Amino acid sequence: MLPLLNEKEQYVINLLIEDPTIGVSELAEYLSVSAVTMRSYLNGLSEKGYLYRVHGGAVPTIHPAIVERDQVGQEQKRAIARAAAGLVLDGDTIMIEAGTTTAMIVRFLLGTRDVSVVTNNTLALAHARGNPGLRVHVVGGEFRPATESVVGPMALSFLERFHVSVAFVGTDGFSVSKGLTTHLVEGAEIVIRMAQQADRVVAVADSTKLGREGFVRVLPLDRLDTIITDDAIDPAAASEIRELGVELITVAPE
Repeated sequence: MLPLLNEKEQYVINLLIEDPTIGVSELAEYLSVSAVTMRSYLNGLSEKGYLYRVHGGAVPTIHPAIVERDQVGQEQKRAIARAAAGLVLDGDTIMIEAGTTTAMIVRFLLGTRDVSVVTNNTLALAHARGNPGLRVHVVGGEFRPATESVVGPMALSFLERFHVSVAFVGTDGFSVSKGLTTHLVEGAEIVIRMAQQADRVVAVADSTKLGREGFVRVLPLDRLDTIITDDAIDPAAASEIRELGVELITVAPE
């Protein structure tokens, strides 16, 4: 998960997404600051991983869809990711699927030892780099910038090589009747394959995704072992999920 943007930083990113050729002077005019201050803003955003500096300006490194999703419900996502990471023990083997919440799980694995991670989530790599306790296996295949993920036949074949104790997966929507759903066929294929290769499947999703229905059905809820969500989930829906035999963990926003 990317660091939270303040209002000015979000404005700068939005301007650069609309026009990557805009220069430092123009950006400074938009924000009513000096060119020196504007360069400081850009350097800060570069350090956070949102852009890279070029002569006279900057270019966004993150797809607009990722920026938009990442800034929604960060407190809930952080609490969910922390709870998910708490399920990982020293020596565990895990898979991490694409998504902003799943990526943040890796951040909270700091301090664990000898954990093997298999992932198609390129956002997770930023958190994995500084953790000496992780051995990370990155899935090969076709990179999709809009989801910061690697998908396709090569990715599916790569996943078949591994067996893990836990697969952490995300979703665009979930319900008792429809199960996990997503908007992308290739993303669904990755989740299904990860579930096949894992002893335990844990879905992480904030409560706003309850009742949403994506284009593609992925897994029925009773195929999951655990769902981690925030404590704003509808109590009636929570009871229905538990009646399926699925462990439901609810956490308070941080």
